Amino acid sequence: MPGVTAHLVCAGAAKAIEFYKQAFGAVEMMRIPGEGGKLMHAAVSINGARVMLVDEFPDHHVLGPLSLKGTPVTLHLNVADVDKFIDTAVGAGAKLVMPVADMFWGDRYGIVEDPFGHRWSVATPIRKLSEEELRAASKEAMAQR
Repeated sequence: MPGVTAHLVCAGAAKAIEFYKQAFGAVEMMRIPGEGGKLMHAAVSINGARVMLVDEFPDHHVLGPLSLKGTPVTLHLNVADVDKFIDTAVGAGAKLVMPVADMFWGDRYGIVEDPFGHRWSVATPIRKLSEEELRAASKEAMAQR
């Protein structure tokens, strides 16, 4: 099956599943228990996409962003109402990293970090730009920095 599926390591994968249900409207697909009451494998559906989860297993070098002191990865969601989505996520315990705003590339966009250290950018497209328009808008935005 082609495609890319996120596989998130979480310090407390069972709690992460509950958070994703509350914050992102996730639907639980499966759980496979592992050693010591941890989850060896789990899957949820978020915004129609499968996301896999696993607990941290330090003895096997399986560590999440909190243990690693950050992450270079941001997961991205396109949603119908970014403002509502971000408000719900923050209300469920996500940290607001970047408030929702209209962006030069044509999206209304914001970023949250979940309690497990994973970053989520969320957008609602508000206007479609040609490649030429996007290049010009990017150049103008960078000149304002």
